[in-house]
Amino acid sequence: METQRNYRLCCATVLALLASFAATPVVAQTYPAKLVRFIIPFPPGGPTDILGRVVAQRLSEAWNVPVVADNRPGAGGNVGTEQCAKSPPDGYTLCMLSIAQTISPSIYSKLGFDPVRDFAHVTLLATLPSLLLVHPSLPAKHVKELIALAKTRPGALNYASGGSGTSSQLLMELFKLQAGINIVHIPYKGTGPALIDQISGLIEVAFSTIIAALPYSQSGRLRAIAVSTRQRFPQLPDIPTVDESGLKGFDGGSWQGAIMPAGTPREIVNKTSAELAKMLKSSDMKEKILAMGGIALGNTPEEFAAYTADEVGKWAKVVRAAGIRSE
Repeated sequence: METQRNYRLCCATVLALLASFAATPVVAQTYPAKLVRFIIPFPPGGPTDILGRVVAQRLSEAWNVPVVADNRPGAGGNVGTEQCAKSPPDGYTLCMLSIAQTISPSIYSKLGFDPVRDFAHVTLLATLPSLLLVHPSLPAKHVKELIALAKTRPGALNYASGGSGTSSQLLMELFKLQAGINIVHIPYKGTGPALIDQISGLIEVAFSTIIAALPYSQSGRLRAIAVSTRQRFPQLPDIPTVDESGLKGFDGGSWQGAIMPAGTPREIVNKTSAELAKMLKSSDMKEKILAMGGIALGNTPEEFAAYTADEVGKWAKVVRAAGIRSE
């Protein structure tokens, strides 16, 4: 009797294991079978929204199911990102992740998500480099000249940002930290008002995304002296990077990625990552992102998870050094 019971138990265990193995590829093969919600945690019109909607449309075409862009703005992107973290991990919720959410853990004491632990990272979609801009009246045409000027006039120069804790502030605080200079922060409610005051001459220095700043740089109303990322921007080959202009190792800029709730089946994450990587390699998608002031990328889920963790640590150091707090 005991032998028969053990035999039946053994058979049941083997059948359960076989069933689980058999189900694994079926999940990936049948996915997606219904509408996919794509949370965009920022208002319509910004770079995260524009790229997110393009990605949602392309996924809809590739999968032949609706992938619906769902704007859930609030608290600098934290509201929508928290909703993504708390959504069922069944593969039917995607979300845009940006640099803002890797800065948030260092600024907000009560945050409803962990950008590393609470998500299945799909892929890094694109980087959006920024330009280091100075007003034409400032006698600084290169990074070294700006640093020298700031050192001779500590606290006399000011810089604009789109608000406390935004990437435009963090980039300049990283610049100040590495250069050993003191430039006073003037926060604005968005990039637009900051650019207006810099054009008027009230603000001397700022980092601003290429898509927002390029028209003013090209018209001569502002002077672009460097690109924030390690690589030069293809459309602006004559503008050097901050790194090659004297601040070795400087690398920063906005970026956008795709995530799913933690616990989403790995087969679904991998399938989505592969689809997005294929999309990002297409010439028309590269051109679309380039026109936005970005560079199409695409990497593995593991690489994107590691990148996100690195960004959290990197900006935490800058936030501590600058003493930045949430407003």
